[in-house]
Amino acid sequence: MPLDSGQCSPPNVQLGENIASDNTEKPKSTEKPNSTEKTNGTGKKQQRARRRTRRSGVDSSSLKSSRQPGEESSPKPSRPIQRYDTIFDRGVYSAIDLGTNNCRLLIARPTRHGFRIVDAFSRVVRLGEGLSHTNMLSEAAMSRTIEALKVCAEKINRRNVTCMRHVATEACRVADNCDEFILRVKEETGLNIDVISAREEARLAVMGCQSLIAPGNHNALVFDIGGGSTELIWVKMHPGRATEIAGWMSIPWGVVNLSEKFTPSNIDSDYILPTEKYREMVGAVKGHLTAFEQAHKISTTVNRRKTQLLGTSGTVTTLASLHMKLPRYNRDKVDGAWMKSSDIAALSHSVAGMSYGERAALASIGQERADLVVAGCAILEAILGMWRVPSLRVADRGIREGILRGMMQIETMPVQNSDKKKQRNVYAPHKQNHKGTPK
Repeated sequence: MPLDSGQCSPPNVQLGENIASDNTEKPKSTEKPNSTEKTNGTGKKQQRARRRTRRSGVDSSSLKSSRQPGEESSPKPSRPIQRYDTIFDRGVYSAIDLGTNNCRLLIARPTRHGFRIVDAFSRVVRLGEGLSHTNMLSEAAMSRTIEALKVCAEKINRRNVTCMRHVATEACRVADNCDEFILRVKEETGLNIDVISAREEARLAVMGCQSLIAPGNHNALVFDIGGGSTELIWVKMHPGRATEIAGWMSIPWGVVNLSEKFTPSNIDSDYILPTEKYREMVGAVKGHLTAFEQAHKISTTVNRRKTQLLGTSGTVTTLASLHMKLPRYNRDKVDGAWMKSSDIAALSHSVAGMSYGERAALASIGQERADLVVAGCAILEAILGMWRVPSLRVADRGIREGILRGMMQIETMPVQNSDKKKQRNVYAPHKQNHKGTPK
């Protein structure tokens, strides 16, 4: 059976439907009431009736009861107990985020206050490998990605998923052969993949990590360093923790295409990126940040305090793990952690100055990320250099969590600024010719 992105099979029990519980009507007792209690009860009723007669001038004895003699009064209906967590548990949701570098899956069940992850999968597939040179997805990259998606499809089938949404981002937005790839995925895995716009990607990223915006902050600058692009989102907080996306920007640089632009294709374990090349990386990103700053005057707001910097990307979580000196990556310790901006900037310099072999030997980086993490450090340094926020919060969550929260309607969706003129001014006009891209 085809697994359609966005397809939902609702549970048999609808929200608000009563569930059999302690509300079940109990058999009536046949025991006769105590005569003393009955007399006392009757006397009190007569006293109340006499008081009403004195106030209104109407004899209560002349009023007939609508109840027939010997008829028992109907019991008051009890309030239904709605066990939303029990209802929600009958639905299973899945979200796939197919990026330029990674293929990620989450399968979850809703709970009373969020959701519980029942299965997950992540694999580095490098779908966008060589894309910046040819504007085409290579055969090797597509094959690697489809093999990963087959694992996702098997997990989705095994978990009996009832509602799903699966999306692809920058690599599929810019590739000339994207349509052929999406059709091949459908034929070989049964999965439907939606190619989403950069605007929708930004919204989902905020939706996934907005719970990490600390109370008391009036604004937040959220960034997501991807494989083929970097999303910047300027968020305003409103009463009740409602969020508004006041502005966003998709920078056409991510860790994959920035690395391909400034580093050789074949490097040995002793290779160290020259300092001038690293500075060129930072400069390439900073030019786009300047346009975003001019449009929204973020620095002015930052100087007034009450602004949080929130990073959601593999680069940020990797550096956080290194900073904590964790023997192996531990999501529970990294997700939501706070780091001083000065500390993470210094760590970025240190990592960029290592050889490929030294980075690969670190457990938090490994061979899969050793060649790409330097580009991530350059993007992060450009962001920290543009906006002097004293600390950064780390988010090991993003698009997948945003998809799940949206489908489950756990939180209010971020409101997007309707000022289209301002949005156009900050959008980076790199090539996007797929029908799912913003206009």
